[in-house]
Amino acid sequence: MKLWVTCNCFSISNGELQDVGVGLYPSMSLLNHDCRPNCVVVFLGKRLQLRAVRHIQPNEELTISYTEVLAPRVDRRAQLQQQYHFLCQCQRCSREETDRELLAGDEAVWMILREKLPQLEELQAENQWEELLKESESLISTHSSAVPDANVYLLRLLDLAMDACISLDQYEKALGFGNRTLGPYHLHYPDPHPSRAVELLRVGKLQHYLGKLEDAQSNFRQAYDVMKVTHGPDHPLINEVRRKLEECQAELRRVQSS
Repeated sequence: MKLWVTCNCFSISNGELQDVGVGLYPSMSLLNHDCRPNCVVVFLGKRLQLRAVRHIQPNEELTISYTEVLAPRVDRRAQLQQQYHFLCQCQRCSREETDRELLAGDEAVWMILREKLPQLEELQAENQWEELLKESESLISTHSSAVPDANVYLLRLLDLAMDACISLDQYEKALGFGNRTLGPYHLHYPDPHPSRAVELLRVGKLQHYLGKLEDAQSNFRQAYDVMKVTHGPDHPLINEVRRKLEECQAELRRVQSS
C-alpha cells in the first residue's frame, strides 16, 4: 500500500512551480508517462487541472511526464526506474540523438558541472545566496567557452545564479543570467510548458523593474501565450501576467507620448 501511494502521488506546486505539498488524485494516477507528453498538470490551490499542450487525435492516449523533461535520457530513466519502477521506452528515450542539445559541449567539462550541482542546490535550499553566487558565477565564467548555454547542466547553473542575484538584490546581474536562459528554454520545450512560461515571466519582471520596457513587453506576451495553453484563462498566474503586460504597455505609451 505504501509503495502504491508513493508511486501515485502528485507534487502540488504553486504558481512559481515550487513544491508546496503532496496529494493523491486517483483518477489522474491512471495517466501514463511520456517524456514528451501531450498534457501537463497545473494546480489551482489543491485542485489539479489536466491541460492539453497540443492537438490530440481521436483515441490518442493522454500522457503526462512523471519527471522533469529538462533532463538527459539517462537521468530521466534513472529517476523513473527508482521512483516508479519501470524503464521508459517512449519515443524520446528510444533515440540517443534526442540528447544532442541537452548534452552539448565538452563532456569532460559538463561532467564537472553535473557533479557540482547537488552541492550548489544545497546552498540554494539553505538560502546561502552569497556563497551560491560566488560558486556558480565561477563555474559559469570558467566553463562557458567549452559548454554552451543550451547544455542542461550549464542552464541549471544560470538559473541558480539568477536566483542568487535576485535574492541579493543584484538585478542587473540577474537579468544577464536570465537572458541567457531564454533561448535554451525555447529550444528544450518545443510544446507549451509551464516551466518556459515561468522563466519568461521571471525575466520579464526583471526587465520591467530595470526599465527595459520593450523587452519586458515581449517576454510578458510570450509568457501569456504559453499560459493560455498550459494554465487557462482564469488561472491566477495568467492574471498576473496580464496585469504586468498592461502595466508595461501603459508605461510605453507614456514614454512614447512624452
